[in-house]
Amino acid sequence: MAKVRGAIVVDVERCKGCSVCVPACPQTVIELAREVNGKGYHYAYMQNPEECTGCANCAIVCPDGVITVYKVKVEKG
Repeated sequence: MAKVRGAIVVDVERCKGCSVCVPACPQTVIELAREVNGKGYHYAYMQNPEECTGCANCAIVCPDGVITVYKVKVEKG
């Protein structure tokens, strides 16, 4: 049976670093970067990408809609 893994893509330049997505993630995947984007905000990124299940909680709570969630089937080998 295939396992589903998730991945998120954050529009770094539009992320304002509000961090609402960080506690919304049940897998503790998302952190705020130490670096800043062009507007001076610490942006969200996947700190633990291997833990992402693609639940989309982060995208649902993002007030600016800058997070896109993908789900990929991973075949066990």
